[in-house]
Amino acid sequence: MSEISVLGAGAFGTALAIAFGQGGRSVTLWARDEAAAAAMSASRRNAGRLPDAMIPETVAVTGDLTEALKPGIILLAMPMQSMRSFLAENGAGLGGKALVACSKGVDLSTGLGPSGVIAAGAPGAIPAILSGPSFAADIARGLPTALTIAAGTEAEAVHLQHALSTQTLRLYSSADMTGVELGGALKNVMAIACGIAIGAGLGESARAALLTRGYAEMQRFAAAYGADPDTLSGLSGLGDLALTCTSEKSRNYSYGIALARGEADPTKATVEGIATARAVAGIAREKSIEMPVASVVSELLAETITIEGAIDRLMSRPLKKE
Repeated sequence: MSEISVLGAGAFGTALAIAFGQGGRSVTLWARDEAAAAAMSASRRNAGRLPDAMIPETVAVTGDLTEALKPGIILLAMPMQSMRSFLAENGAGLGGKALVACSKGVDLSTGLGPSGVIAAGAPGAIPAILSGPSFAADIARGLPTALTIAAGTEAEAVHLQHALSTQTLRLYSSADMTGVELGGALKNVMAIACGIAIGAGLGESARAALLTRGYAEMQRFAAAYGADPDTLSGLSGLGDLALTCTSEKSRNYSYGIALARGEADPTKATVEGIATARAVAGIAREKSIEMPVASVVSELLAETITIEGAIDRLMSRPLKKE
């Protein structure tokens, strides 16, 4: 049974470490803050991010990165906008290792998704993506969760599928890394849009319309990058979109609600959709991909348009066939 290392002790990284540890695997969980790692190791809890979940003794919590890089499968459970700098510092020695990105987004500086960031920052590593509809608290509680694991070849994906699946974490394999990572990234932008609709009092019908038209945008964007359209209809596309656009446990959806209500500092948690909206809107302009919802979200975040102006723009678009 493969040893697993989870780099990043936020809520999702901690939840994955708990799930793997409960499945009997030998797991190392790395926290950037050594004091936080020591506290977690002693208390067996991540008090700041996942206070109600116990970390099993099968999980070694450490602040020593050298120790965490020893296992064969490494999960990068860090924010998308931190991954490139982390790999620039530490990627040279990771050739031959499977690096599984657990982030959902697009790097703002390069426009690359997780697999591209891994390929650039850790030459010789085996990039993979873990994505799909999931909340950290559910995974940590052992509630049934289904995700997609994607790699460059079907054989690599199947190997990781068997290495990482547990009794409560069911993984489906895919060789379409582009589709999987774009589904996970783009749904965060649409979740912000849906949150704004609810926060602004536009109603659930408006949210349903945004979710549906946002899904069409996701398909267009992914198709422009050669993704398999069937991937977007799976767990890492439509499944994740449905979850994150309808639950206040979603950080992106909750952020949209807070933004529309004018609540102060709604960004305490990592909200991957903010940077992704900016990146995607820029790419859409360059490649002439029709992305009206994503473009409006980007402008709202940049405060170059009001919510009223955004509604007017979307509702006054030329009438067209479904």
